[in-house]
Amino acid sequence: MERAPRIAMLSVHTSPLEQPGTGDAGGMNVYVLELSRALAARGARVEIFTRATSSDLPENVVLPGVEADGTPLTIEDSPERVRDVLTACDVPAGVVPPVVVHHVPAGPFERLDKNDLPGVLCGMAAGVLRWEAARRPGWYDVVHSHYWLSGQVGAIAADRWEVPLVHTAHTLAKVKNASLAPGDKPEPPARVLGEEQVVADADALVASTPAEAAELVELYGADPARVHVVEPGVDLERFAPVPPAERAAARAALGLPADRDVVLFAGRVQPLKAPDVLVRALGVLRETGRRVPLLVVLGGPSGRSTAVRELEALAEITGVGDSLVVRPPAARDELASWYHAADLVAMPSRSESFGLVAAEAQAAGVPVVAAAVGGLRSIVDDGVSGMLVRGHDPRRWAGVLADTLADRDRLAEFGTAARRSAERFGWESAADQLLKVYAVAREARGARAQG
Repeated sequence: MERAPRIAMLSVHTSPLEQPGTGDAGGMNVYVLELSRALAARGARVEIFTRATSSDLPENVVLPGVEADGTPLTIEDSPERVRDVLTACDVPAGVVPPVVVHHVPAGPFERLDKNDLPGVLCGMAAGVLRWEAARRPGWYDVVHSHYWLSGQVGAIAADRWEVPLVHTAHTLAKVKNASLAPGDKPEPPARVLGEEQVVADADALVASTPAEAAELVELYGADPARVHVVEPGVDLERFAPVPPAERAAARAALGLPADRDVVLFAGRVQPLKAPDVLVRALGVLRETGRRVPLLVVLGGPSGRSTAVRELEALAEITGVGDSLVVRPPAARDELASWYHAADLVAMPSRSESFGLVAAEAQAAGVPVVAAAVGGLRSIVDDGVSGMLVRGHDPRRWAGVLADTLADRDRLAEFGTAARRSAERFGWESAADQLLKVYAVAREARGARAQG
């Protein structure tokens, strides 16, 4: 591709505009939005298609771009200019085009369970295809789908438009089913079949880590030549270390005690993320007479509406109800303050393709104690920027948390190393690598068409 591509970015089951940390919104939402902005900064025109979940949502949301002279390019201030940039064949030099989010009606607006969404994929595909039909033929250069539901729609669009399909799985059913929490429901066979179809159809598969790349090849039979490792980025400016005085101020502003260790869990409250392991670990510390830190859970229920109440009930039963604080998911700027207020961030996930929270926390100079699974093994440098814990035994977690918090000098060393480790992640680098993947996918698509 000689010019910056026009990209149809598909995020069917969750909008990148939704607040991460509850329902189906998580790291993937941040990934799609930040990647799209970074691609736009390189001149690409990115349109994100997501399913409309309310009749109140606008048909389109236009996220600001930047003019060549550095002034914002917004729909409110210059609608004609935005239209010209979005519809021109080539973006003017130095201009960062706006990113457009399309809310596509497909099925009932009422919130559907993720497992019900395959029934509305035909409607979603039809809605996406209508957008291209309203443009000149050959408008889009590439389809980039996120999660298997988007991959199903993306395969139809890519075939219709005769453009490459690039797919990022974010999570894989076979990996999740191999590491289920006790009592958790496995992913249905329909999802496994759907993922296998997308892996076979995609011209390029994007994995966040070498471990995920290996899983695509070993568990799904992906062609290794089509699998590309592109590490996600981190907003290194928003999530940056601050002096001790600012950390103390952040803790005070958030209403946290100044004289108590604080462990932060940021994510959806669900068995996959395993916050219950942390609550049980606090119970072990209480039983053994060791110091019990304050556990702050920053997130909302996912899967079951009662998930938060169940976690709070577990804390009461375990005798650590006064050591658990649950707060709603935080906006990005506020999230940085929560990282700064914590002594460490804990991620006991049973499966993680990457683990954006761990990367963000480390960027903020905060050590991470994480389960030794998936992408977390690539982010956390064990014994250098934090600690990796094998398994989910609460007693083991209690020991690691207590020992890490007790050694303040080592904790400070972890924080310094954490920032250094996180600096290798950047959305700019991710966008540059993705543009190369798009070009390779286009060549692969052409070769498949010819032979």
